[in-house]
Amino acid sequence: MSDIKKIMVALDFTSHSKGTFDYAVKIAKNLNAHLVVASIINSRDISAVEMVASMGYEIDSEHYVEGVKAERENLLKNFIEDSHVDREHVRTIFRVGNPTNELLKLIIKENVDMIIMGVRGHTDIEHIFVGSVAEKLFRRSPVPVLSYRDEKSAERLREKIEHR
Repeated sequence: MSDIKKIMVALDFTSHSKGTFDYAVKIAKNLNAHLVVASIINSRDISAVEMVASMGYEIDSEHYVEGVKAERENLLKNFIEDSHVDREHVRTIFRVGNPTNELLKLIIKENVDMIIMGVRGHTDIEHIFVGSVAEKLFRRSPVPVLSYRDEKSAERLREKIEHR
């Protein structure tokens, strides 16, 4: 593991993101690695905003993207302050597009050695129709993918296993 010098952490800024970020910071500090924070604004969400705008509502995709990015930047600023990570070791990248494809491109472009991401639980129906970004990255990533689970999720999974 000593050859891991750059770690990318993928954040969607849901309720699990703070734990994922803190976990990535911990790993990066232990390995003396730089951290690349990647946040992808899903183009599917932008399409939905454009559809609503086409119905006459006063909203447009450009302002939507600016608002989401500003909100995420603010949350990330708080994450960084709370973690006491050296800001010089953190790079932030925001992109718009398909999350899986954009993260894969960033892995190559940023020359990262590992990616850390949280795994959110979808229902079976959601998973059938949407799929999982994490699952797709596990299959397609050219670098190791480390998944983070908060204690609540880990406990729920332990209980499922025990009841089988």
